[in-house]
Amino acid sequence: MLDMSRKIESYQLLINEIDQLLLGGKEEAIKAINRALLDTYWLLGRNIVEFEQKGSSKATYGDSLLEKLSNDLTQKYGRGFSRSNLIYMRKLFLAFPERNSISNKLSWSHYLELLKLDDELERSFYLRQSEIENWSVRELKRQMKSSLFQRLALSKDKPGVLSIAKDGLEIQHPEDIIKDPYVFEFLGLPEQEKYLEGDLEERLIKNLQIFLLELGKGFAFIKQQYRISIANRHFYVDLVFYHRILKCFVLIELKRGEITHQDIGQMNLYLNYFRKEENTEGDNEPIGIVLGAYKDDILMEYATEHIANQLFVSKYQLHLPDKKELRRALVKLLDSEN
Repeated sequence: MLDMSRKIESYQLLINEIDQLLLGGKEEAIKAINRALLDTYWLLGRNIVEFEQKGSSKATYGDSLLEKLSNDLTQKYGRGFSRSNLIYMRKLFLAFPERNSISNKLSWSHYLELLKLDDELERSFYLRQSEIENWSVRELKRQMKSSLFQRLALSKDKPGVLSIAKDGLEIQHPEDIIKDPYVFEFLGLPEQEKYLEGDLEERLIKNLQIFLLELGKGFAFIKQQYRISIANRHFYVDLVFYHRILKCFVLIELKRGEITHQDIGQMNLYLNYFRKEENTEGDNEPIGIVLGAYKDDILMEYATEHIANQLFVSKYQLHLPDKKELRRALVKLLDSEN
């Protein structure tokens, strides 16, 4: 009986090893196909540019060539060579004239989204961030739609903007995980609708995957309504996370309306408690984020001045930001730096 049990266990180990080999092989095959596809499309784009423009990237290309090419290639090779696809292959070459600048970590579907962006800084940021955070195409589209680049860039100086555009956002300091505003359009709450802070909290938890995407890389959810007991009095932190990169707790308090100085004091109490009672060896100082629909910057300046804890105040909004307005503000920032 014992021998039979060992044989079954040994056989199960064999099955597990084969599973891992097949899964690994499948992943490598997908990566190889993706690399070959991107290389082929880049070369196709280069050939189109060189034929149509005789090497001049500024010349206009004729629709007649792309239409004829699309028809001939489709008849010969089948789907995948529509006129629009050929246009994007051409764009791929023009946007990334160096072949080794094409990232093998991203798919053709990623590049179809990236090539919709005309601004080189913006496109570079989303490319690098997609690599760093391993975004799916769906996640990339959501971040582009929510104007993540502009929201992050407007909190930096010109060197900071150029840095995140070139290398993506590297999380090294507490400030690197803060956004202002946060965008919660995925909750589907009209701004005029009456809702409680608890409703906002519940919807965020129900949409945790998208909420974590909005928060950024490194957040791990710990608990909702985390109870703190001090001198037989109980307090509840709305949302508690742990940040794997910064190695610290992140406490989030949600406010339906305007953030008050009392909210700052309450968060400061929570941070002091976590620092003394919840932190263990290896944990860094906790971070507190008070999120509200409105804030008075001058009041917040006085409320947070001389607070030793890492406490941040940000707004959230329930609709997507105005992209044109954000772009104008970013252009103004970069121009003023000159």
